Amino acid sequence: MSSLFSVAGKRVLITGGSRGIGAMLAHGFVSHGAHVYLAARDSEACQATAAQLRTIGQATALRADLSTPEGVTGLAQQYETHEDTLDVLVNNAGATWGAPFDTYPSEAFEKVFNVNVTAPFLLTQALASALRQSASRSDPARVIMIGSIDGIRLPDFDSFAYSASKAALHQLTRHMAKALAKDAVTVNAIAPGYFPSKMTAFMFADEPELAQRIPLQRTGQPDDLAGIAVMLASRAGAYITGAVIPVDGGLATLL
Repeated sequence: MSSLFSVAGKRVLITGGSRGIGAMLAHGFVSHGAHVYLAARDSEACQATAAQLRTIGQATALRADLSTPEGVTGLAQQYETHEDTLDVLVNNAGATWGAPFDTYPSEAFEKVFNVNVTAPFLLTQALASALRQSASRSDPARVIMIGSIDGIRLPDFDSFAYSASKAALHQLTRHMAKALAKDAVTVNAIAPGYFPSKMTAFMFADEPELAQRIPLQRTGQPDDLAGIAVMLASRAGAYITGAVIPVDGGLATLL
């Protein structure tokens, strides 16, 4: 079983890796023996997270602004100065924007879709050669998209661009999985529910009884996300592609 779920020695690039869900995933991969490259816009925060992770394993910080195509290309080039191949790409970096319907600005869609949809596509495209070089039929390279249950169910707050972008990312996951299957590269999405992060802090503050709305009666913990990500990246997940997996205590599917 230990070899079935092993990611030891794998090279993993995680965008938005300095905090929140990205940091949870990074800790999970590093603690299981992977060399994790963290990418984030805030260089100081990214370096600090990487330093913490180096107390338990291998971690390298990369600065990246994924809001533009040039920023995406720059991250791919930075990574390739360190490694020739890439085993796992985690497209986690995200943006959100909340506002009432009547005042929701058009620029919200441009910003949110650029980071949440366009950047994951362009970064995977830019790193496709590195992914293909590490891939084999028995041990594919992996792309893991971080979607959201808000792309599956209607959210409770006015985040029109965010929820639409996550639904688009789920469909993009399926589209890319089909395109890359011939190259032994799998593409799957994790759709988290309520996990504590900077992006969800307002929900935890405004709804102290948030856990009571979830069928499993609790909010998400870091191991809940790390576990599914490590599984998808290990031999246990080698035959899964094109899937969108809710990790939400049953919120999206049971209510």
